[in-house]
Amino acid sequence: MLNTRLLPLRNDRAQLRAMIGDDAAAYAAGTADPLVRRYAHLPEPAYTEASVAALIDGEIRHGLERGDLAVLTIADPETDRFAGSLVLFDIADEEAEVGFWLHPHGRGKGLAADALELAAELARRSGLLRLTARTLPENEASQRVLERCGYIRGDRTRTVTPSGAEALAVHYSRDLG
Repeated sequence: MLNTRLLPLRNDRAQLRAMIGDDAAAYAAGTADPLVRRYAHLPEPAYTEASVAALIDGEIRHGLERGDLAVLTIADPETDRFAGSLVLFDIADEEAEVGFWLHPHGRGKGLAADALELAAELARRSGLLRLTARTLPENEASQRVLERCGYIRGDRTRTVTPSGAEALAVHYSRDLG
């Protein structure tokens, strides 16, 4: 399980923290972005500010309290402005899967890589030994970020995404030891 009492975590370019109600509008707007729609495979087909606020107060808060699901905000460390989302899910004794997406205004600043490093720190300090990730073969930007952060490319297999769709995915893993 994750020790979410370690949150928030920050470095020079990113902050990783629990989602708050003020994030709902930006999260909903970000999920409407064509690249997020194409690659993130979010569980819901559409999000509104109200639906995100309900998730923050419900499933997201409960997952953090239990330590078995962490839907987190990637924020600018100086302004605390929502820049994207990182989720740790399928958390087991030794590993978890990580997924991430950036709002269009957060791209091109190194936030994804920095957020992945903060997620690795959270996982390691929580006692996990490995993080996994998967992405579509055509999502070269995410593949570059994962590889820059020390994730090792694995097999391509058919998989079921968080949205429930079946897709070909490239699998990655990173040992935290």
